[in-house]
Amino acid sequence: MDTTELTKRFTYRAPKNDQGDRYVIIRTAAANFAHVINNNTPDSREKSLAITSLEEVVHWANASIARNE
Repeated sequence: MDTTELTKRFTYRAPKNDQGDRYVIIRTAAANFAHVINNNTPDSREKSLAITSLEEVVHWANASIARNE
């Protein structure tokens, strides 16, 4: 991996324009789905993994905005 790519991955980018609003939209949608999962599945390893995966979805969706705009 080249230095430019590593720098891109580990550089903080303050939200600009409507990015902050879109981060909130993504987090809110994921939180709503997390509640659906929590309320409709038994406590289990699988449930924990589903919610952890949803956290990863939020991270990568927001990273897409931050890194590529």
